[in-house]
Amino acid sequence: MFEKLLSPYTINGLTLPNRLVVPAMVTRLSGEDGFVNQDITDRYVRFAKGGTGLIVVEAMAVHSAKSGPLLRICGEEYKPGLTQLAKEVHATSDSKVIPQIIHFLKIARSGWRQKIEDLSPADIKLIIEQYGQAALRARECGYDGVELHMAHAYTMSSFLSKRNKRPDEFGGKSLENRLRVPLNAIKQVRKMVGDDFPIGVRFLGEECIKGGYTSKESAEIALRMAEAGVDYISLSAGGKFEDAIHKEGEVLYPYTGYSGDRCMPPAEYPDGYNLHMAEAARKNLRKHGYDTPVIATGKIATPLLAEEVLQSDRADLIGMARGLLADPDIIKKIKEGNQEKIVKCIYWNVCKALDETFHKVVCGLWPKEYLQAPYSDDTEAPRWQSREPLKFLARTNQIRLNWEKATDNEEVAGYEIWRSTDGGKHFEHYYSVTVTMYTDNVTTSGRTYQYYIRAYDLAGNKSEPSNIIKTEVPMKIDLVEVP
Repeated sequence: MFEKLLSPYTINGLTLPNRLVVPAMVTRLSGEDGFVNQDITDRYVRFAKGGTGLIVVEAMAVHSAKSGPLLRICGEEYKPGLTQLAKEVHATSDSKVIPQIIHFLKIARSGWRQKIEDLSPADIKLIIEQYGQAALRARECGYDGVELHMAHAYTMSSFLSKRNKRPDEFGGKSLENRLRVPLNAIKQVRKMVGDDFPIGVRFLGEECIKGGYTSKESAEIALRMAEAGVDYISLSAGGKFEDAIHKEGEVLYPYTGYSGDRCMPPAEYPDGYNLHMAEAARKNLRKHGYDTPVIATGKIATPLLAEEVLQSDRADLIGMARGLLADPDIIKKIKEGNQEKIVKCIYWNVCKALDETFHKVVCGLWPKEYLQAPYSDDTEAPRWQSREPLKFLARTNQIRLNWEKATDNEEVAGYEIWRSTDGGKHFEHYYSVTVTMYTDNVTTSGRTYQYYIRAYDLAGNKSEPSNIIKTEVPMKIDLVEVP
């Protein structure tokens, strides 16, 4: 069933055990000193325990500018912790691990931010050198490759942006000008790490802002990067300062506008919302004779969708950030034939909200107070204490469900809500919660809805379905008299 997803894939001599990727995700688990700590190590070892093919460690700074909780790779003093992290991941499973390296510009609580137009040629030269030095440290620390962060609101992405306003040879008058700094950084990294060390680049398939570039142009960017010797392309979307919403007294957060939603599509967006970007880039690469692999991301919500994307040649690898945060054991459970036990991300973006407020990033589906995803080898499923635990209250325009707590030999982690709108012929997983109530407000009058609940435990074991509730939203149409 998951032939391609579970198949190995080789990138410049590095063989991944499968095609699932943990893209770089901010965790806010480090201190402002930028050193690897135990919480950081535990997070990535947990991913490795689940057997994910490639783990990209969250962005770490190539320079020493002041920031919040962010890893750093800008000096020799950071190497012991980074080395130990790579060592522990490798000791846990055959997962491969690489760091993502980033340069960012200054921002202030007033809303002011430094822009690439403020950088001198000397500043630019230093940034390029810092990328090369950081990549070399990654190799020396025992990582399997390095990924250059050129996406979202940060320095390299700003050079690539169609909103680049520099008037010189690094400016926005042409795509070639906008590529100049990123391509020089790639060239410097290759010079420092050698030809046999995998280099990936993550950049935007679409900027998702007015006047920004789209997949038509990002396909050309991908081609130029492949020509420059990049070993894989990872595509994201949006996450720009240009449409960010500034809250007075707080640092501008680049994921608060529409482009932020496109970066991390929430529940309201269709699954695979950004797949067209990966497909366009891959098609252009193959057209010009390059087999450079492309990583697709953006609410690829299930292993079945991931397999479909791979089988249809829309991408070569699948980046699943929030899905793997919710359940790092997706690969492990598939290989064991236990895909039914996967805890499904519901894309309510609690993780994004925690990042925005500089809190430690966890998943809202984990039991309260857990700092890492739960792990258990238990095989005993939760049980209902009565024959009809599910109750409901139909209101005008919405349906409220509540149910009795289930019991488990270890711990009940949460509850899946299953819904049918076709007379009970087909139920779909609709939502998940960690409490014993839910209000469905995506309902319309005159339609019949049916629901049941399944409890799940720390291992993802699911209870038997609860009793089925059948109800409809009352038909109510108020006509307003027009004078």
